[in-house]
Amino acid sequence: MIEWPIGIAVLIALLLVGMPIAFSLTLIGVVGTASIIGLKPSFALLGATFFDNGRSYTLTVMPLFLLMGNFVVQSGIARELYDSAHAWLRHRKGGLALATVAACGGFSSVCGSSLATAATMSKIALPSMRRFGYPDSLATASIAAGGTLGILIPPSVILVFYGIMTQQNIGKLFMAGILPGVIGILGYSVAVMISVRLLKQDLPAAPKLSLRSRFLALKGTAGALLLFIFVMGGIYLGIFTPTESAGMGAFGAFLLALFSGRLKLADLGDILYSTAKTTAMMFFILFGALTFTNYVNLSGMTADIQSALSMFGDGPYATIIAILIVYLLLGCVLEGLSMITLTVPIFHPIVAAQGFDLIWFGIFVVVITEVSYITPPVGMNAFVLNTVVRDVSLRTIFSGLLPFVAMDIVRIALLIAFPAIALFIPSMM
Repeated sequence: MIEWPIGIAVLIALLLVGMPIAFSLTLIGVVGTASIIGLKPSFALLGATFFDNGRSYTLTVMPLFLLMGNFVVQSGIARELYDSAHAWLRHRKGGLALATVAACGGFSSVCGSSLATAATMSKIALPSMRRFGYPDSLATASIAAGGTLGILIPPSVILVFYGIMTQQNIGKLFMAGILPGVIGILGYSVAVMISVRLLKQDLPAAPKLSLRSRFLALKGTAGALLLFIFVMGGIYLGIFTPTESAGMGAFGAFLLALFSGRLKLADLGDILYSTAKTTAMMFFILFGALTFTNYVNLSGMTADIQSALSMFGDGPYATIIAILIVYLLLGCVLEGLSMITLTVPIFHPIVAAQGFDLIWFGIFVVVITEVSYITPPVGMNAFVLNTVVRDVSLRTIFSGLLPFVAMDIVRIALLIAFPAIALFIPSMM
């Protein structure tokens, strides 16, 4: 039998040398399971995991939400969201950065991807901020941090991923992400104001628009708002299952892109190909994670880790603090999806045994993952910005992100202290 510490060490080594997370998880899962129950039963379990989950109706929610996000990006709605937010916030110091955070939150509600949100908003918001003399550290940080909301504010593909791995209700997970997402927008807005004060730079503020002009500016957001209400409202009221809402959302996003005039036949082919490619990648990662879960369950890893965590104290909150520390450390070496697929199979039974709600834990994990998207050395959103804006160094981007990371730590503390932040809306479903 391969002891689980050896399995984990080899898995992390494989990830660090660049082996894809899907192959790493599957390899360790199969070899580890074979060392416990034998090679033939291990391959039979592997085949059952891939085949049974590959034809699962529940999993169709993932490609449909990915398709919805790709249509939304093509529709150009991000520009309209940014213009609307700018109309309401332009008269404040740092108004362009505040508008960027608000627009990222709005775009996240119909996109579902952090990287897509950051990449799209960088092309829209960054030129404006540079034109008005915003320092690169604040401009890029507001985009990178705002982009992280894409994996929390529903519909979130990461929450779908978590729901399938832990067999939790995806609709309730979506509802649980709304209030923490709103708190994230408010927290990042505070971070912008802190940054403006720390920079001691006289950023220009545009004249305040009339109330009528500001309401007229909201006209461009009507499509995104209606799509969000249609998809999330249908889930909340029980009209749609999450899978059905994903199909309706994808069709609604297709109509948005079509009527915007930005969807061409060639674009449709690219969108479908991109969706299929991303779906295949995420399915392989998910099936690899489930294969690794088999090894976790058979090796006794969960009980051993629970005993190890007890050194931080016997209470449930001591366990949560210990898990938080582990996540913050892993965020320094692993990107978000790898971190979730590696840790959730290990931690979710421990958390459930301590009496915590797994819906709450899903939001907790995603918020911590958001932190990993904007902290060095593997801050994916910072790397996206660095790729789009090559004349801004990673050091500059990360330095501007410090107040935003601080706000995320505050949000995590609020989630731990007040679980109702995540559970209030799901409890009313």
